Amino acid sequence: MTNRSDRGFTLIELLVAVAIVGIVAGIAAPQLLRARTAGNEASAVASLRAIHSGQASYASTCARGGYAQSLDDLARLPIGGSSGFVSPDLSTNGTVKSGYVLNVGPGTTATVMLASASTCNGASDDALASYFAEAHPVSVGSTGQRSFGLDQRGTLYQATTGVTFTNVFPASSTPIQ
Repeated sequence: MTNRSDRGFTLIELLVAVAIVGIVAGIAAPQLLRARTAGNEASAVASLRAIHSGQASYASTCARGGYAQSLDDLARLPIGGSSGFVSPDLSTNGTVKSGYVLNVGPGTTATVMLASASTCNGASDDALASYFAEAHPVSVGSTGQRSFGLDQRGTLYQATTGVTFTNVFPASSTPIQ
């Protein structure tokens, strides 16, 4: 006669264990997705704040009060400098970072403050009196739910639909700062 412990698990015991694992996974998966989305949104906000800081430095030291019109211009090294005005991971428009697409463009005031050739870093575009920066999710609902934007005033706006911001913020957007 053999002991029950020598035979291993029964089919019922294995099915119960698989069912328990399935239930736990079903409960945990949405929470993990929400946590990832929240992390991506926080990264997008931090990137926009870094862009705003870079624009303030660019305007005060390089462009006589004007703002860069692209991430490319903000990433360019000033003459005699060792780093651009934004980090290398934000070096071009359309950069995807943590599930968000980041862009910088001309703002609502197109007054030229300084010609591109006269800037300290030989920017490709003239320095203008205003700019806007935006971050929108690569996949709304998966990589992020909200989109974000700011301009030279520094107020951060959000839209809960994930739309791509332009230089004029939609009426449905709300400030979060």
